[in-house]
Amino acid sequence: MRILIFITLVSLSLFLVGCGYTLGEIKPTIMRCVNTISVETFKNDTLIPRLESQTADALAKQFQQDGTYRIETPDRADANLSGTIISVKRQPMRVYANNVMQTSEFELILIVDYTLKDRLTGALLMKGRAEGHVPFFVNSDNVNSDLITDQNINYPIAAQRAAEAIVSKVSEGW
Repeated sequence: MRILIFITLVSLSLFLVGCGYTLGEIKPTIMRCVNTISVETFKNDTLIPRLESQTADALAKQFQQDGTYRIETPDRADANLSGTIISVKRQPMRVYANNVMQTSEFELILIVDYTLKDRLTGALLMKGRAEGHVPFFVNSDNVNSDLITDQNINYPIAAQRAAEAIVSKVSEGW
């Protein structure tokens, strides 16, 4: 009976230790003292209205979902994240088989530059560029097709994907 307990304990300890996994968060080295982050409204260098608030909102929600850092007000946070929406591009991806002059699928690309600074010292902790890619289809009917509306519907999704890239870099370092 003692041997069975011993073998069980040894195998359990090897199972838990041998995998190399750790529990809890693993922050990048430069972010080890940061526990709270504030997300400022982004600057918008495009002509698309309200895109800056959609992007900042998506970023705050993504930080909350990730859970590595808490969102706090700018005067109480350990670090402040700010950014600029550089551009929004729409690229054709696919055409209709019966009409090669008409595009059926586009890709919307949202490009964001961001900086993360220590609130107390103002030291630059992290800087980078993130992109949010969203493929979308347009209506094949030329009369009822509205490319701009189809594109506008996909801005929040592109902002969400750019936010995922930023949070991944800030929380995990890659």
